Amino acid sequence: MSTDVSHAALAGSAVYLVEDDRAVRESLELLLRLRGFIPKGFASGEEFLAYSALQRPACALLDVRLPGVDGLELQRQLRHKHPGLPTIVITAHGDVSTARTALRDGAVDFLEKPIDEDDLLDAVTTALTSDQRVVQEARDREELAARLQRLTAREMEVFERITNGQHNREIAEEFGISPRTVEVHRARIMEKLRARRVADLFRLRFDLDRNQSGV
Repeated sequence: MSTDVSHAALAGSAVYLVEDDRAVRESLELLLRLRGFIPKGFASGEEFLAYSALQRPACALLDVRLPGVDGLELQRQLRHKHPGLPTIVITAHGDVSTARTALRDGAVDFLEKPIDEDDLLDAVTTALTSDQRVVQEARDREELAARLQRLTAREMEVFERITNGQHNREIAEEFGISPRTVEVHRARIMEKLRARRVADLFRLRFDLDRNQSGV
């Protein structure tokens, strides 16, 4: 069950609501706004797909029965236009087949109208928590890349050897330099990467390898 604390931690997050029934849309927008979220409503899937100011972390509530592009097709298109954006499917015409399709295509939850307030807030909280994590991981990758770009080509080579477990003397012999020069490179690497200990360098290397492998 979601709590007011978890809702508060996500206050200010965007919730995009695609619902052609104006009364339902405005009712859900009011509920979400009262809980501290920033809802924005759309009357059709095409309108939402054309929206260019989407902010993250966020989630999208998609009605299944929409004019033009329906909710399930919209969900599929959003996977390409906004990768990772969590979706919640809502409908007054729910059935097992539709629910299975929505969940198989990555929906966080499937809610039937009339929507229970607690169920909706739980689903939104789960979706936003997931996207908050995705956004933070993307920021961490960008920060790591920016820090590594501060290294010279030789410093990057030394960084790779250090985090491969090679000792200073081994690195010195490989590059034909003195162990003292390796120490200088190492000190500069530590400073540029804001590492306090060699263990920090190993953690950075692990993050780098994980990012490159896409894990």
